[in-house]
Amino acid sequence: MVVGDNMNLFKYTLDNKRYRTLNYELQKKFKSKVFKVSLNAGFTCPNIDGTVGYGGCIYCSKEGSGEFAGDKFKDLVTQFNEVKKVLERKWPNSKYIGYFQANTNTYAPISVLKEKYETILKLPNVVGLSISTRPDAISDDVLDYLEELNQKTYLTIELGLQTIHEKTSKLINRCHTLECFDEMVKKLKKRKINVVVHIINGLPYETKEMMLETVRHLNKLHIDGIKIHMLHILKNTLLETMYQKQKFHVLTKEEYVDIVCDQLEILRDDIVIHRITGDPKSDDLVEPAWLIKKFGVLNDIDKELERRNTFQGFNSSILNKVRQLIINNISSNDIVVDTTTGNGKDTLFLAKLIPKGFVYGFDIQKKAIYNTRKLLEDNNIKNFKLFNKSHEFILDILSDYKGKISLILFNLGYLPKGDKNITTNHKSTIEAIKGSLELLNNKGIIILTIYPGHPEGEKESIEIKKFLSSLKNYTIEEFHNDKNNISPYVVSIKK
Repeated sequence: MVVGDNMNLFKYTLDNKRYRTLNYELQKKFKSKVFKVSLNAGFTCPNIDGTVGYGGCIYCSKEGSGEFAGDKFKDLVTQFNEVKKVLERKWPNSKYIGYFQANTNTYAPISVLKEKYETILKLPNVVGLSISTRPDAISDDVLDYLEELNQKTYLTIELGLQTIHEKTSKLINRCHTLECFDEMVKKLKKRKINVVVHIINGLPYETKEMMLETVRHLNKLHIDGIKIHMLHILKNTLLETMYQKQKFHVLTKEEYVDIVCDQLEILRDDIVIHRITGDPKSDDLVEPAWLIKKFGVLNDIDKELERRNTFQGFNSSILNKVRQLIINNISSNDIVVDTTTGNGKDTLFLAKLIPKGFVYGFDIQKKAIYNTRKLLEDNNIKNFKLFNKSHEFILDILSDYKGKISLILFNLGYLPKGDKNITTNHKSTIEAIKGSLELLNNKGIIILTIYPGHPEGEKESIEIKKFLSSLKNYTIEEFHNDKNNISPYVVSIKK
């Protein structure tokens, strides 16, 4: 997610959502309002007819997860036009995507698929197809046909995954492996076909961490979109029978919102969010009752992301955490310090947030000071002063500001695009931290970005942790992203 400097302007949305919306993607592509029209083509499923299993997935209703698809006893054109007639009253110039939703929509001979798909494609203002299916139900000849179809229209294949965890997958009777799913994603992407993945939060006995692991796995694949559902227990399903016997935990709305927000923070920001909650028919719903108020759930997700001041892809860069901490801890008239100005981007960010305040910058390299000064002046920033000095002298230089500074920023390591042999070192950094503690006011915070991915950085990380463990009467927190133990991480120190 690309955001403005104030972290309130979100690039991949038309309504200031903090995630990449389908509405944004479709309007960007087609320059028009685009609606998906759900259809029921009367397909069955290899998990129902005995090809791979019987009875279907335990949560699946008699409609084959197509509760809002059309009436399968009506032809596809009639189904489509019934929905279109309602939509065009309010949006007369819209375009449409035929959404083959119920059951497994690639599970038929090529001749049948062609007849059904191309019937919809011939209708006026239809710009694409979205086809919901299983990863084990796309044969090689169907893949060839889909590749051909992808050359003619805007095609999306929606693959059901639900979870990466084999134990859960067996419990819900998915009857395909994770390896099968991964391989089908690769085959589809090799043919440049858009792939959207369905996952379910709240599956029986899954923990929050398991649900996050599913998203982490998808992040590694070249998927284009995701649908996040809350497990809903419907009447007359195998899941209802299990629930009545075992009374497994069903997520509360608060738990669901928390998990979804964590998942969004993990997800790459190029993955389009097609759906973010379930949408069951109220007459069929057993649990959870809170799902009936769909817009309330969506609003709560928006509010929680706003409360956290995060967004989709937040965890992809530790810089996002740094900027969140900065925004949450300074006011427009504060005095702040950037102890390692580098090329000046952080210094500029700070200066823009404190138009009535002042920013001091330090760097031992003349090139860094030159780059920072030029960037600030090019942006018409006047409330700054820079020192071509090591940050270990911060207390000596700013001695008049003891107890007056609100935020002190450290970005440890080496100058980006500079000489990597010139790095910060633990001795001067620890001296700088000691001096910074004396400069902080009562609400002040020190923010350190530590990079242990090079020899001096690793040593610096170890020594800083030792020093911080000796501090008393300070709140110290560490923040890591979802990468590895040599990635940059953030430490905050507050009085």
